[in-house]
Amino acid sequence: MVEKVRRGVSMRRVARMFHVGFSTVRFWVKRAEGKRPCRVDWSDRPSGCRRSGNRTSEDVEVLVLTVRKQLRECSDLGEFGARAIQAELVNRGLAAPPSVRTIGRILERRGALDGRRRVRRPAPPRGWYLPDVASGKAEMDCFDIVEGLVIRDGPDVEVLNGCSLHGGLVASWPMSTVTAKTTVEALIEHWKSIGLPDYVQFDNDTPFQGPHQHRDVVSRVMRLCLSLGVTVVFAPPREPGFQATIEAFNGRWQEKVWRRFHHPSLAELQERSNRYVAAARLRAGARIEAAPERRSFPDSWTLDLQAHPRGRFVFIRRTNDQGTVTLLGRSFSLGDHWLHRLVRSEVDLDNAVIRFYALRRRDPAYQPLLCEIPYSLPKRPFKE
Repeated sequence: MVEKVRRGVSMRRVARMFHVGFSTVRFWVKRAEGKRPCRVDWSDRPSGCRRSGNRTSEDVEVLVLTVRKQLRECSDLGEFGARAIQAELVNRGLAAPPSVRTIGRILERRGALDGRRRVRRPAPPRGWYLPDVASGKAEMDCFDIVEGLVIRDGPDVEVLNGCSLHGGLVASWPMSTVTAKTTVEALIEHWKSIGLPDYVQFDNDTPFQGPHQHRDVVSRVMRLCLSLGVTVVFAPPREPGFQATIEAFNGRWQEKVWRRFHHPSLAELQERSNRYVAAARLRAGARIEAAPERRSFPDSWTLDLQAHPRGRFVFIRRTNDQGTVTLLGRSFSLGDHWLHRLVRSEVDLDNAVIRFYALRRRDPAYQPLLCEIPYSLPKRPFKE
């Protein structure tokens, strides 16, 4: 519709051609005004503001919760309800303090009431377990494998899919079998064309992490990322939320490419997948432009698998009932004060240490250092 109008066709005629209302044509023409088609956000958005205009600001809500906590712990009177909080805000000289009913709604919304009602807390930001990713200063690519696909009268198919966390930049490689070698080739091809992210996240599949029966394994994929200065992140087992971005794209790819068409051969499936990826990137153009900047791929870089790995990589894990986490085929005890909890384990190869940070979805900004444990990666040749 926009192209027709830009070619000189009247909006009313375009509306008749596409069987839509005049206001619809005018809406999309105004959305694309002054922009190239590839730079327009064509995704539909709900009407109205994402946040109510009369809702209390975030700073005031945090202040209400802080005052409640202080009154509960230190008040001589022992009262910390909505009326007591409002009185304390007035005593502190807050201009236009919220009403008692507003304070009550804030406490209910934030789960600060003493009742036993189920509280739906706000979701943490994307990549909340990595502070620079959560703040939007760093980009992270996520990759996963779709298995169990079979072309009728043809070969089995596996698909390596990728999607960036902030930009939504997708990629897909249908192939007969996804291995560590094919993954490395796909990552090199992908990053040469779009640039390097700061982080890359995988699940714990063997093509990504390497064999699990050996200790201190640094896989082919990990060595590739470390040599390029990309921090590898491994999501925790059986924790679906950490892979939500790539799992959502896996579902879209299967719905829009695999189930939608009949594919006589692997080559035709690859062609159809490439067309879908190109269309998805075009639609997400504005989001991709707004994402954190990527680093350029080094021109003189070569992959040396026998070089001793340097840099750092991250394991997101959950402690057991004894406060122990398992990674790199080893068990590390963090003490009995953080049981059945999430931790971010940063393996720093340059300084020969593993740092363990506490993680809580309820309070994503609270990530204290639990402990540091010395760790040195053994020097041994990489086996093909």
